[in-house]
Amino acid sequence: MTALSGRVGVMGGTFDPVHLGHVAAAESAGRALALDRVLFVPSCRPPHRAEQPRASAFHRFAMVSLAVADRPHFVASDIELERPGPSYTADTLRRLHETGYDASQLFFILGTDAFAEIATWRDYPAVLDLGHFVVVARPGQALALTQAHAPELVSRIRLVADGGGENIPGPPCAVFLVNAATPNVSSTDIRERAARGDSLAGLVAPAVERHIVRHRLYDR
Repeated sequence: MTALSGRVGVMGGTFDPVHLGHVAAAESAGRALALDRVLFVPSCRPPHRAEQPRASAFHRFAMVSLAVADRPHFVASDIELERPGPSYTADTLRRLHETGYDASQLFFILGTDAFAEIATWRDYPAVLDLGHFVVVARPGQALALTQAHAPELVSRIRLVADGGGENIPGPPCAVFLVNAATPNVSSTDIRERAARGDSLAGLVAPAVERHIVRHRLYDR
């Protein structure tokens, strides 16, 4: 199979709902590593969550599509929704390999909170060889803490700034740290606000808020 071109970010998550913090993290990673596009990949069944998402897979994909509609380099992907069972990052990256991407072209974007649990992920540490990982700092979290969560990965960790991704190492794939002032927004808070009928302005894209209200996704 002929390898596809370009650098592709992969932004996975439940997206229940997708919010402006997700979008800002993807934008920061894209600038820092000169990504050609970013796939937003809603999970079908999040393996690390005891409760299943409130909104259906259909509505979560619809909200992601609305959130990225005005950003030509962002794409909503149903790669995990078309597969039954839990959504594992290792399986998703392998599926992207099957479509023609090399591990060196893939950049899986996540926050420091998710990276803190990386050792519990399926196929760890092999999953780290399936693509680069991009850890975006959330507000109030020091990137230095990321190294403490996985000291065995120190040799792979690299701090990058905007536009600093011209030279990408490999193999092995790297763990890039991106320091970004992303909005302090949580999907849990948004669901609670929506249940009370409060405005979601400044938390989600206007089209996403209209979708939530129209379909009463988070009404109690």
